[in-house]
Amino acid sequence: MDLRATAVRSVDRLGVLLMLLYSVTKIVAEQEVENLSGLSTNPEKDIFVVRENGTTCLMAEFAAKFIVPYDVWASNYVDLITEQADIALTRGAEVKGRCGHNESELQVFWVDRAYALTLLFVKESHNTSKGPEATWRLSKVQFIYDSSEKTHFKDAVSPGKHTANSHRLSALVTPAGRSYECQAQQTISLVSSDPQKTVTMILSAVHIQPFDIISDFVFSEEHQCPVDEREQLEETLPLILGLILGLVIVVTLAIYHVHHKMTANQVQIPRDRSQYKHMG
Repeated sequence: MDLRATAVRSVDRLGVLLMLLYSVTKIVAEQEVENLSGLSTNPEKDIFVVRENGTTCLMAEFAAKFIVPYDVWASNYVDLITEQADIALTRGAEVKGRCGHNESELQVFWVDRAYALTLLFVKESHNTSKGPEATWRLSKVQFIYDSSEKTHFKDAVSPGKHTANSHRLSALVTPAGRSYECQAQQTISLVSSDPQKTVTMILSAVHIQPFDIISDFVFSEEHQCPVDEREQLEETLPLILGLILGLVIVVTLAIYHVHHKMTANQVQIPRDRSQYKHMG
């Protein structure tokens, strides 16, 4: 009995040790993040990389700005007026992240944690006429801001921390195994815990891949947003039309030249019968 009890206790201890080891490994993996914003030529764009087990599992490049309404006292100190704070995501931000098979998350903190941004990504499978099709999307955005921070907020009424969340969000929808790219601005509305206030998040110069990264620090094939595809078409369409017009002009001139040459080589028959004697 003593041997059996000892064996049971040993198994229990081993189980506890394995759980602790798993927890420590998970925490360490979550902390494998890098802020590579200094590599960007765009001073407004940040670059974040999350790595687990020495492999890149999430990459994100984007510029973000938040338009936050807040109340201040009017000059009569009786009425309230609404001001607007423009808060940009700055370089040197603190980053956290985690990767999963169907769910990944990126957290960014800046200005001494006065501001915190959380992006949640999910991967889903849908049945289509062509069979199962997997996509990933941005499913949730959370922005925490402190209106007592003096750089962006000037004399806010009842200053303190507020949380702004997205509602039923489905953005950046991309086929699984590909990255999402969009240079155009995109806006996402967030409902704030500050009553009757809506925070606007503006994303631009976006290149994100939260799942299925094959090569370390390398995005997979890009899936362009519809706005970029339309702008690219608008840019190339005049060039295509110009080439077609130029080709039409060249062909027309060539036909005219050939026709003129053939006409010039034909013998001219005089209309005046008296001129026939001079022929031959």
